[in-house]
Amino acid sequence: MKPFTFSKSKVALSLTCALFASSSFASSIAGKIASEEKNVFFQGARVTIEALNRSTVSARDGSFKLTNLPAGTYTLQVDYIGAKSVRKTVIVGADGTVNVDVFLQSDDVTLEDVIVIGQRAGQAGALNRQKNALGIKSIVSSDSIGQLPDQNAAEALQRLPGMFIQRDQGEGRFVGIRGIDPNLNNVTINGANLPSPEAGVRSVAMDVIPSELIQSLEVSKTVTPDMDASAIGGSIEVKSLSAFDRDGTSYSASVQNTYNAQVEKSSPKLSASYSDVFELSKGYDFGIASALSWSQRRFGSHNMETDGGWYATDLQRSNGNTTSVLSAEEIEQRHYTIERERLGGAINLDLKDEQGNLYYLKTLVSEFSDDEYRLRNEYKFDKGELVASELSANSALFQSAKMDRDTKDRFEEQQVVSIVTGAEHQLNEWVVEYSLGYSKSNEKEPNRLDTSFAGKGFWLGYASLGEKPTLSASDDAFDLNKFSLDEVVVENNFSEDESTSFKLDLSKDLVIANYNAQLKFGAKYTQREKLKNADIIVFDGGFDEVVAEQFKINEPNYDLGKFGSGLSQNALKNFVKLNRSSFETNHLESNIKSAGGSYTSEEQIGAAYLMLTMDIGQWQVISGLRYETTDFNTNGNRVELVTDEVNDIEQTNISKWHANKDYDHLLPNLTVRYEYKDNLITRFAYTSTLARPKFSDSAAFAIIETDTSIDDGVIEIERKAEVGNPELDPYESNNLDFSIEYYLSGVGVISAGLFYKDISNFIAIEQVQGLGVWSGYKEVMQARNGGSADLNGVELAFSKNFSNGLMFSSNATFIDADHKLQNQSDTVANVMLGYENDLLSTRLSASYKSKSFQHEEQGKRVYQDAHLQLDLSAKYNITEQFQLYFNAINLTDEPYYLYHGAHQYNYQYESYGRSYEFGVSFNSL
Repeated sequence: MKPFTFSKSKVALSLTCALFASSSFASSIAGKIASEEKNVFFQGARVTIEALNRSTVSARDGSFKLTNLPAGTYTLQVDYIGAKSVRKTVIVGADGTVNVDVFLQSDDVTLEDVIVIGQRAGQAGALNRQKNALGIKSIVSSDSIGQLPDQNAAEALQRLPGMFIQRDQGEGRFVGIRGIDPNLNNVTINGANLPSPEAGVRSVAMDVIPSELIQSLEVSKTVTPDMDASAIGGSIEVKSLSAFDRDGTSYSASVQNTYNAQVEKSSPKLSASYSDVFELSKGYDFGIASALSWSQRRFGSHNMETDGGWYATDLQRSNGNTTSVLSAEEIEQRHYTIERERLGGAINLDLKDEQGNLYYLKTLVSEFSDDEYRLRNEYKFDKGELVASELSANSALFQSAKMDRDTKDRFEEQQVVSIVTGAEHQLNEWVVEYSLGYSKSNEKEPNRLDTSFAGKGFWLGYASLGEKPTLSASDDAFDLNKFSLDEVVVENNFSEDESTSFKLDLSKDLVIANYNAQLKFGAKYTQREKLKNADIIVFDGGFDEVVAEQFKINEPNYDLGKFGSGLSQNALKNFVKLNRSSFETNHLESNIKSAGGSYTSEEQIGAAYLMLTMDIGQWQVISGLRYETTDFNTNGNRVELVTDEVNDIEQTNISKWHANKDYDHLLPNLTVRYEYKDNLITRFAYTSTLARPKFSDSAAFAIIETDTSIDDGVIEIERKAEVGNPELDPYESNNLDFSIEYYLSGVGVISAGLFYKDISNFIAIEQVQGLGVWSGYKEVMQARNGGSADLNGVELAFSKNFSNGLMFSSNATFIDADHKLQNQSDTVANVMLGYENDLLSTRLSASYKSKSFQHEEQGKRVYQDAHLQLDLSAKYNITEQFQLYFNAINLTDEPYYLYHGAHQYNYQYESYGRSYEFGVSFNSL
């Protein structure tokens, strides 16, 4: 790996040292914002000295500090949504620090604990942080996460304005922001970039992070110069627990059981957390926070898919008539049995001295396994003219069709490790922050076993179209003696994504032209390596006279039609284990799949920024520049399968392929915040962001098939290829954002926002045969930069907690986007209606996502249908510490549906059933 040096950071560091030397010590005010019981600290409270027009916002441990103050007597005001304003008189001397602690009281006399516990407390904390943020942010706290039936970080984020999720087997996995594909967003844990365990992608599978390990989730929809620029959609920050979030000892635990109605199985879940603060010696406080979560989820899904889409063909009826119809090449029935297990843990250590210096070590480990067994029936129809035996006016059986019965036995394990260590110092008038982060994620797929049994000569067909096509079959199609073992594939796949980063930030409060300001600059270096290793062996012989009947088990419960007998998972596994040595290996296909699917890519990213924040009356202006340089290297294989009938040659040619690409960006940034009055705020932002290509698109790999044949004495050569593109440029986006927020009395907000994104260097998979080195090829698929795409929209939100205990929140985002953008929905919306008092807390929530474009196939666009999911949750407080809770998930059994061209043409239909959760929780607060 090539060493990286960044001279600009050395210059910045030298300049900083000179500035330290010339600085003089000044007076300051420091303190904490806490509850009256001193057991809860409040982040996001605004602390203001009106006479000096100076303000700051409290940190997650409730601490605040105002530096560089002239001597005098001042009135300190503390404002926090959901609490009464507090004013204190403070006398500041000529030097030194005055310590002032402020204790908040609820502004609602009917609910004395409104700012301490429950849904209201979580919402109050999130709104305070949102209100006082520099840019446009949406935040969900741990208290709010615990009030809704969200299994992981992805599902918790879907409740926020403008957020949507992509589901896998009915469970939230990837998170998108304002219609932007998850691959174009940035995700960090405790400030360290989080790599993706899945091969080929940048999008982070956030279902590996249990919600119990999270203190808060913060979505920045606009970035400032001190943030990573790789955030076209936005940036998601996952913050885990800290002992300084509370005072003294705190602990919690929960036990839960989940029942899935579709498979009629129960699943357990356990979680616990502990934190404490100790005084090591005079002036030094040491905090430890830990959390552990384990869950097992047993469920399944019923699925129908159309492979290859729908195409026009002629249907020849038995009466001699021919009708032009839309026909499918293949329709599949799929039955899944799944068991998912999560184990996550976090241990965070913090050390703080009386001068306010902070040292920390934050760790998070999460393991996620997915044990999946799939049964599949493939109804196969030949393209071209179909001969049918008429059964009724709307149905037909197609002559001599084929059917495969196959299985997939796959165990997949993902692991995410994040370690961040760093410190914050007050050095004279400067604040210095530095951190070293290490993250690694991987995905293992050991001993995957796929088997396929083939049968032919059946009468097969479909009687109707629609979301769930009705399939027809002659009786012999359900006789497992008619299906012979055709292929066995064994795979051992591995992918890994490893990232190391170092970050340095320096800031100083200034007075410029009698206006308060802050100068901030810094540098960051990130090194990342993405590895994909495919180990695939294809067996296509040596198992003569082996039929599916030998592995027959009872017909599985399947809601979408007649499925036929199942195939035993254990019997197949034992058969392959005992007989594998006698199987015939298809070396050509094994080589092309293994070598063509393996690569390593490396990135080195250097960054430096300069940012100036100025408070000018009611205006706050943040301006600056960020510079990022990228050095990308990739190593893979060119794999060519040569089939030559003329010279009787069949071979695989493999050669190494190395490529590199360097590029840099200078990214201007302007953010303006105007506080018309305390509860009415507007924001404007112009930002420049980017997104680097997916690793699967930019990797150095090529899979080429060359087929030489002879027809009537004429030699014909046909070549096809699937190729990576290391020369891809990153997406670049210029973004405009405007928002207005009105904070209601008590705990509530009404907000509206407009956004526009102009994205250039758009990347799409295209057919590039005939271009450059691909001249003479019949078909070549490659990712290419293709012009620009734009997106604009409006984001609306309303939430309010009423004094009678009712709670209501809703948000909707309406987007108008270029048709090229994948995974983009025109409308994303959430509604929540709830009630909370001292004993009972209930919520009914709905999440909606309109249809979204996925990809093109057979010249037609494939869409994911609109999705509306209803969830219900309820909690009953047995005591202040003990609670019983019940959650009902996916009340309407909403399916996952994709269609090809028009809604009636099935591409994929999948149902998961309803789930019900029962649990008890304990909290020391």
